[in-house]
This record gives sequence, C-alpha cells and structure tokens, in this order.
Amino acid sequence: MHVVIIGFWNTDAPKKWIIDYEGGGDGAATQASNINPYLIDHRDLVIQTRSAPLNGAPSIVFGSMPNDGGHLLLDEKEKADLLAKEPGAAKFIRRLYGSKEFINGIRRWCLWLGDATPAELKGLPEVLKRVALVKKHREESDRETTQELAGTPSLFGEDRQPGTEYLLIPSASSINREYIPMAFQPPEVIASNLVLMVPGASVYHFGVLTSRMHMGWVRTVCGRLKSDYRYSNRLVYNNFPWPEGVSKARRKKVEEKAQAVLDARVAAGSLTYADLYDPLTMPKALLDAHRKLDLSVERCYRKAAFKSERERVEFLFDRYEATTNLFAAAAKAKKKRIKKK
Repeated sequence: MHVVIIGFWNTDAPKKWIIDYEGGGDGAATQASNINPYLIDHRDLVIQTRSAPLNGAPSIVFGSMPNDGGHLLLDEKEKADLLAKEPGAAKFIRRLYGSKEFINGIRRWCLWLGDATPAELKGLPEVLKRVALVKKHREESDRETTQELAGTPSLFGEDRQPGTEYLLIPSASSINREYIPMAFQPPEVIASNLVLMVPGASVYHFGVLTSRMHMGWVRTVCGRLKSDYRYSNRLVYNNFPWPEGVSKARRKKVEEKAQAVLDARVAAGSLTYADLYDPLTMPKALLDAHRKLDLSVERCYRKAAFKSERERVEFLFDRYEATTNLFAAAAKAKKKRIKKK
C-alpha cells in the first residue's frame, strides 16, 4: 500500500522544516527557506518535458516496438522448436531485451528480418507463417497507423535499433536498488520499446548516469509505477544537468572508476543484474567500485563533498535553473532580433 498525505495551508509558515530520513531512524530535521513540490529547499518550479538533452549530452531514444501480436518474439522453447524445423532461420534470430529480460537475465529472442531478401523468406515457411500472423494482427487493429504497418509485416512496427554500440537503460526498475542497472550492448542485441538506448555513449557517460548524482535526480523527478522508478527520456534524462567544464584529468578519473564498475560486474560471474544490485546480495567489490565512482563524479561538479542526497539534488536544481534560464534568455534575445528584422 502506498499512502500520500498532502496538507494545504493558505498562509506562509514563518518556519519551514524538512525531515530527512536518509540516515534512518526518526530522521533529521533542518529548517528550509522554501519547500518546493519536490520536497527540497528550493524555489518553486516544476520540471517540464524536454525534447533534447541539456549540456550537449548524447541523445536518448526508446527501443524498437514490435507491434506484432507476439508473433516475431520467441522464448527459449519457441526458438528451439523453430530452429529444429528451420535451421536456416538462425541468421535472423536476435537476442531481445526489455527491462524485465535485461535485469533478470531472462532469455528472449526475436525474428529480425530487415535484411532478409524475399527469396530467403520464401525458403523459410515456418518464419513466413509468423509473418502472416503479424499481418493479420495489424490488419485487424482499430488503429489506422497499425493497419498501415500491415504492408511490412516482416518488420518491427518501429525500428530504432542503432548500428553502433549503445547504452541500455531499463525504463522500469525496483525502488529497492540504489542504482538502476544499465550496460553497453552491441548493435546485434535488439532493444525493445520497454528500454531506452543512448547510442554512442562513452564510458564517461555511463559513469555519470550510474552515479549517486544522477540517481538522486532520478528519485526526485521520475515517474513511478507503484513506487518503482519509471525512467523517461523527456523528463529525467533530457533535463539532467550534466557536469560542465570538466577537465581531461577529471573526465579520465570518471572513466577509470566507471570501468572498475564494469570490471567488478564481470568478476562477479554469471549473476543477473537483479542479483548484482539487490542491496542484500550486492558483491562488496561492486559496491566499493560504485562508491569510488560516486565521489569521482561529484568532484566533476564541485571540489567539496556532498553530505547527503538532498544536498546533491538541491545543487542539481540550482544548475538546472541556471541552465534553463540561460536558454530562455537566449531564445528571447533571438526572438527580439527576428522581430526587429
């Protein structure tokens, strides 16, 4: 059960207090000048959706949507049965990740037929049976756009798969995890529309996104499914204030610490991300690597260490407000110049 109690008052209280439970127990109370909708000491503002990321960060997109009625998707048994009948289908079967499959290590596959020639498809009657069912599913849809997709039944309804390595971020993740699991994937691994992708992301970008700085931002502004995180491109990622003016030395430190996190995962063996990031089973080496990465990322923002998540988030809100105000001022000036012309 999830309960939210909201109190309204028609006057401004002279003294305002925020009780922070980050350290556990009865919480620590601190006086605030203003408590905004995100329950932090900051001016009232609401984060709006944004179509492009701040600070020149790489673009993020959702994965590909099958819109196939399930006929292009395969579990382990379905894959084995298909290959037993049609070994030639192997070249068109790709690993598929949604959030659940990625985090829990569930093996799921899909038919990825974009490169299949008409002759190759005709030589695979079992695959063609599935394609025919996709066509039927789309033709019977109430949505006009889905009906139009019936003309290309061998393809996913929306194909956003990059041709390069990408960083996969689950769109849904448990609130119990301190960090949202994310990882690099080769272009051969298909990302479904239930995850997000950052094509061309570097180890530095991975390091910042899997840090306490970013996770504090996520916990504060993201949507929720029950109480679990719903990571979004337009609200969470595109509004995140990335470090600015980072020196080559600082950036290299983040890359080194981020690589140490990746190495600690490999060293842990075949554990799923659900096991690796469960607070009860997280390997100490991985946790230590994350802690070192956290500090390295924080020093890209300022020299002094942050004392709490709330302090990190309030700092990020200051950066967000300053950055968006600059954007607004630049847009206003441009509009004024155009009007004069």
